[in-house]
Amino acid sequence: MRQKITIGTRSSKLALWQAEYVADCLRKQYPDIQVELLRITTKGDKILDVPLAKIGGKGLFTKELEVAMLNSDIDLAVHSLKDMPTALPKGLSLSAITKRFDFNDALVSPVYKTLENLPKGAKVGTSSLRRKAQILNVRPDLNICNLRGNVNTRLRKLEEEHFDAIVLAVAGLKRLGFGDKITQIIPAKICLPAVGQGALAIETRSDDDEIKQMLAFLHDDKTTDATTAERAFLARVEGGCQVPVGVYAQIDEDDKLVVEAVIGSLDGKTLIRDSLIGKRENASQLGTKLAEIILQKGGLAIMQSLGLCCEK
Repeated sequence: MRQKITIGTRSSKLALWQAEYVADCLRKQYPDIQVELLRITTKGDKILDVPLAKIGGKGLFTKELEVAMLNSDIDLAVHSLKDMPTALPKGLSLSAITKRFDFNDALVSPVYKTLENLPKGAKVGTSSLRRKAQILNVRPDLNICNLRGNVNTRLRKLEEEHFDAIVLAVAGLKRLGFGDKITQIIPAKICLPAVGQGALAIETRSDDDEIKQMLAFLHDDKTTDATTAERAFLARVEGGCQVPVGVYAQIDEDDKLVVEAVIGSLDGKTLIRDSLIGKRENASQLGTKLAEIILQKGGLAIMQSLGLCCEK
C-alpha cells in the first residue's frame, strides 16, 4: 500500500471543505498513510465577471485538476458531482460517489424570507439558468440577476450589491456553517436541482486500481444509482450550465428508482416536466428514457431555440 496520497482541489472554501472531508476519512481509514492537498486554480475560478453560460459548461471547474491527475501530480480529485461533465477524459474514472447530503436549493433573503413574500421586481441573484427558469415560472415578476463567486463571495454580495435575495445550494451553505443564513428551502416542486447536487465525486486515473480499492468505503450505492440516472438524462439532452435542466432521482420505499426532470425556457414561461419509476439496476436507461420523453414533449424545441441540437 502506498505511503502518501495527494488530493487535488480548488482553493475555494467549499472545495477545500470537500477535499478535507475526504482526506479526513482516508486518514481515519488508513492511519499509517500521509494524505495531503494540492490546490489548483481552474478556469471557472479565474473568470468571475462573466455568466457561466457564456464561458462554457461543466468542465470549467475540473479540467486543470484532470490534467494534474493525468500527469500524476495528484492521485485523486474531489469535486461537487454537479460540476462534473457526463463524459470524462480518456484515462480517468469516477471512482466513488459519496452519500448525498442535501439536494435542495435555498433562498437567502434576510428581509423577505421566502419566494412568495418577495415584492414585485425584487432583485434575486443566481448564476444558474436552471434556477432562473424555474423561479421565473412561479414568479415571472422577479428581476433575476447574475451572481458569480464562491459561497462566501455571494453572501457578501447579497448586502454589497443590494440583492433582495440570492439562491444557493443547501449543501454548500450547511457544509460551510452557513445553515442559519437559509430563510427558505425551496421545494423540489418549484425548483428541481442540478444533476448530482449535494453529492461529492472522487475522480481517479482509470488504471490506479489501488486508489480505487482504497476509496471503496466512501462509495454510496443508493446515491450512485440515483445520480447515474440523473447523469444519463443530462448526457442525452446534452445540457450543461448553458441549458435550464433540473433532474432529481431517489430510491423509494419499494427500492425503486424515481426520476423527475425538467427542461425550461430561459424566460421560465415554458417548463417541460415529467417523471419515471423503474428498477435501480436500469438507472442509466431510465434517465435516458425520461430525457427522450421530455424532449418529445417540447424539450427539443427549447433546446433548438437556444441553438443546441440533441438529435441522436
